[in-house]
Amino acid sequence: MGILGMMGDSFGCSATGERLVSAARDGDIQEARALLELNPRLARYSTFGIRNSPLHYSAAKGHHEIVSLLIESGVDINLRNCRGQTALMQACLYGHWKVVQILVLFKANIHKKDCFSGASAIHFAALKGHTRCIRLLVADYVPSMPNFWNIMHGLSTEERNKEAYDAGTLRRLLNGKSDGGVTPLHLAALHGHAESLQLLLDLGASVSEVTVNDGSTIDLIGSGSTPLHYAACGGSAVCCQLLIAAGANMAAENANGLTPLMVARSWHKTSIESILSKQPEGRLRILPSPYLSLPLMSIVKIARECGWRKTSVSSTCHDPCVICLEMECTVAAEGCGHEFCTKCALYLCSTTSSSTSIRGVPGSISCPLCRQAIVSFMKLTSTTPIKELPWTSSSLALCAAGASTTGSKCPSSLHRRSDMNRLRSSSVHLGCSSFRSIGSGKLSSIKLNCGGLDETMPCLVSCLRPDARRSSSYRERISRYSEFS
Repeated sequence: MGILGMMGDSFGCSATGERLVSAARDGDIQEARALLELNPRLARYSTFGIRNSPLHYSAAKGHHEIVSLLIESGVDINLRNCRGQTALMQACLYGHWKVVQILVLFKANIHKKDCFSGASAIHFAALKGHTRCIRLLVADYVPSMPNFWNIMHGLSTEERNKEAYDAGTLRRLLNGKSDGGVTPLHLAALHGHAESLQLLLDLGASVSEVTVNDGSTIDLIGSGSTPLHYAACGGSAVCCQLLIAAGANMAAENANGLTPLMVARSWHKTSIESILSKQPEGRLRILPSPYLSLPLMSIVKIARECGWRKTSVSSTCHDPCVICLEMECTVAAEGCGHEFCTKCALYLCSTTSSSTSIRGVPGSISCPLCRQAIVSFMKLTSTTPIKELPWTSSSLALCAAGASTTGSKCPSSLHRRSDMNRLRSSSVHLGCSSFRSIGSGKLSSIKLNCGGLDETMPCLVSCLRPDARRSSSYRERISRYSEFS
C-alpha cells in the first residue's frame, strides 16, 4: 500500500473517532452505538492535544448510557487526558452521580490524581459539594454492618466488628492531600458544602489535617491551616459548627500565627465571629449524616457479580420488582425480607437521604414498602452470576495505518457500507468546549477542569488577591508544560 493509502486509513479513523466524540458529547446514543458496532476500537480513540476520549466527554456531560456503551466496547476506564484527569474525576466535578455509579461498578480507580493539582476524584466531588458522588466513591470501604457509625465516633469498642473492614484505607482516602496539603474536608469547608462536610466527618475525615507550603499553589489563608481555618475563610456558620462539634481546635494557629477567628476577621466574615470566639458549653450533638448509606457495599458487590441490567421480566415470572414492575427480583433486604431487582436497590442506596427520619441504625435506608431500616442486601438463591466480559486493555489513538483492507476493522471505507445511513453528518470541534471553567466567584474560581492548552494551569486554591504571585516552581512548571506541548 502506498503512502497515500496509509494516510487515508489514518485520517479515516481520525474522522470517525471525532464523530464518536461528537456523539458522546451530545448524548446521541444511536449514533454512538452505530459507530461502535462498525468498529468497537473507536471507544479507545482520544482527541489530539487535549487527549480527551469519548468517555471523558460523555462522563462530563452525564450521558450514563453512552458511558456504559463505551465501557462494554472495551475502553480503558482509567484513561487519562493531557492533565491526568480520568472520566471519574470529570463526573465527580460536574456531579453526575449516575455516571459515577457506573464507573464504580466497573471498578474505576478512585485513587488516581490529577497531574497538575494532585487532586483525586473525591477532591473534585468535595470541591463542588456533590455528596452523592462522595457516597458512591467510598462504596467499597463503608461496610454494610449496623454499628459502623458508632465505631467511627468511638461509641463502640467491639474489636470483632472493627476487623470487618479496612478503616485505615478509608481514612487514607478521605484524608488524601492534593498540592498544598489540601484535603477534601478543606475544600468542602472553604466552599460551605455542609452536607458533604458532614458526610466526610461521619466517614472518619480528620479535622486536624493542616496545609503545607510546597511552592506549587497559592495558599491565601496560610500554610498550617486546618479545615476550621478554611471554613472561617468561607464564612459558613454550619460548617464551623460541624467542625467544632467534631473536635476541631478553635485556638489552632497556622504558620502566619492566625487562629480561625482571626482568619474570619481578615476576610470580613463577621457573622461567624460569635461561633469562633467562645467554646460551646458541652459537646454539640450532631445527628448522623443523611447521606451515609450502609447497604451500598452489599448491593454493589451483588451488582458486580450478577449484573444490574438484566432483561425484562420473563413470562414465567409471577413476582416482578414492586418498584419498577419491569425486572425480576434478584435481591432481598435483610430484616424485612422484601425483594427488589438489583437496579432499583442500587437506586435506593444511591439516592436515599432520609436515614435521620426513620427509626434505625445510622446510615440505614428505609424500605419503600414497610419503612423498616435496611442495613444490607442479600442475593436470592435464584440469582446467578454473569460471565465476565472480554475487556481489552490496549489503547488506540488512530487505527494502524497500512492495515489490510480485507481483514481490517479500520473504518476508512465506511461510506461504502449500508450501515452508513445511520450516521449523521456533523462538524466536530477539536477543542474542549464542554470542559469550561467551574465558577467565576471569588471563592469558587478554582480551575480543576480540562480546558484548552492555552489556559492557565489548574491549582486547588486560586489567586483571590490582585497582589498575589505564583511561586517560581509553579512558573517553571508552566514553562516546561508550554515547551512540551
